[in-house]
Amino acid sequence: MNVLIIEDEKPAARRLNRMLAELNIEVQQMLHSVEESLNWLQNHKHPDLIFLDIQLSDGLSFEIFEEIEIKSAIIFTTAYDEYALKAFKLNSIDYLLKPIDEEELATAVEQFKKQQPIQTDVKVNLDDIRKLLVNPVDRKFKKRLSIKIGQHIKIIHIQEVECFYSENKSTYIHTLENRNYLLDNSLENWQEQLDPEQFFRVNRTFIIHISAIKDIVAYSNSRLKLILHSYNEQDIIVSRERVKEFKNWID
Repeated sequence: MNVLIIEDEKPAARRLNRMLAELNIEVQQMLHSVEESLNWLQNHKHPDLIFLDIQLSDGLSFEIFEEIEIKSAIIFTTAYDEYALKAFKLNSIDYLLKPIDEEELATAVEQFKKQQPIQTDVKVNLDDIRKLLVNPVDRKFKKRLSIKIGQHIKIIHIQEVECFYSENKSTYIHTLENRNYLLDNSLENWQEQLDPEQFFRVNRTFIIHISAIKDIVAYSNSRLKLILHSYNEQDIIVSRERVKEFKNWID
C-alpha cells in the first residue's frame, strides 16, 4: 500500500507517520502545503491512499482537486466541529477527527483495505462538502469592502467588483471603474466571505463575479477563457477540472 500524508503541522504529520508504522504501513511522502502537494502529485504516481488535512498553510486542500484529478482514495483529517463533519457523513467520505485516535485510525485503514480495488469517485462529492464547510446555512456574505488609500478609506460595494485575483503573492480586486486595489487577506480568505451564487473560483488565481463576464470562449485542453468587461491584464482560464462546475454555476 502506497500512502501519502498531506498535513501542514509537521509534528502532527510525524505522529500520524509513527501511528501508521505501527500498523505496518510505510508512508511514501509527507507534504505540508497546497503548492508542495500540487508539485509532488504532478510529478509522481498517485498513491493508493492519501491522509489529507483540510486546512493547509497556504489554503484549503480542496484547491488541490481544482488543479489535479486525484486517483487515490482519501481519508480527511480535520479539527472541524461536529456541524461541519455532517458534510462528510452525508457524502460517505471517511474522515478522522484530530487529534487522531489510534483505534479510529486502525478502523479507517481496515475499511479502506476492504474497499480495494474499488475506487471512490471523490470528485463527485467534494464541492458539496466544501460548500458545507465554508458556507454554513446562516452565513452572512460580504456586502462591501473598505480599502485604505493613503490617509483615506474608500468604500467599495461588492457589486462593483469584477474579480479578485492574486499576483506576486498579493491579493487584489479589479472594479467596474477599471481600477485595481490591494487587499490585506489571501484569495482563499476572501473566497470564504463571498456569496457563491455571485462569485466563482475559476482557478488558483481568480475569483470572478457573474455579472463581470462579457464572453466565454472555448480554449485548449477542454478549458474555457473568460473575457471580462474591463479587466484585461491576464488571461482568465477556467481550469479543466472546474469547467463542469462552472457551467452549472452560470446556469
